[in-house]
Amino acid sequence: MGEYSSFSDDYYINLHLHTEMDLPQNRETVLHFFEQLRRQYPSMHNFYGRDRGDYVLEEDKDSGTYRWVTLEPRRVCSGMVNPPSVREAEAQHAFVLDHVPHALSISPIDCESLNVMFGFDFTYRGDHNQLIAEALGITPAFERLTEVTQGRIVNHDPSIHVALDRDCRTQCRLSIEPRTTAYQIRTGDYPDEQLSVYLTARRFGTLESHKTFVQTLRELTDICCEIIDRFLIDEVLRPLQSTIATK
Repeated sequence: MGEYSSFSDDYYINLHLHTEMDLPQNRETVLHFFEQLRRQYPSMHNFYGRDRGDYVLEEDKDSGTYRWVTLEPRRVCSGMVNPPSVREAEAQHAFVLDHVPHALSISPIDCESLNVMFGFDFTYRGDHNQLIAEALGITPAFERLTEVTQGRIVNHDPSIHVALDRDCRTQCRLSIEPRTTAYQIRTGDYPDEQLSVYLTARRFGTLESHKTFVQTLRELTDICCEIIDRFLIDEVLRPLQSTIATK
């Protein structure tokens, strides 16, 4: 399995577990859940609440590599930014999933969806839409549109969903998100913004009786890594890197 820190300015591996039912929000349950995390990862010492009943525990961000976990009314999220290895991030996510059944009373039957997302950020001062078109091209059926209109692309965010099984319960989504606005194109004033590439493998619905959250996590992580190794690096990440380098 490859490691991916050299293919973008920043990359991260996130886990999202969505539930059908609301999660416990009482003080004792929330604090007990995060105390278990802190015992496993003592450097996660920044705890705070946000609006809508969200709670966050995270490491300091100064080093550029850090962990975070959030508890929301119907979602548990775990992330690691610039992880030393895929397996280290996966181990953190597995620890979270291994504890949610008893700490938060989440059963596999309550799973609305479980997904693993690999994100790759490229810092670029310029028109992200034009960069994507130059690096990756435009759908052939649309190529003549700019010729006919003699216009300039103001929104080019290609994405694709692929079902990986017959019942479409396991899916993969690849999306590229530019952050250039029409105002920036009009004025020519471009800040340093991050162009993002997202690869997500998602399992929908209640898990099979013989599957655990951790087993499903590892299957989804392996799916993402195979797609990255066999497709994403050569067809998306390296072309973006090369095009940015020439600007």
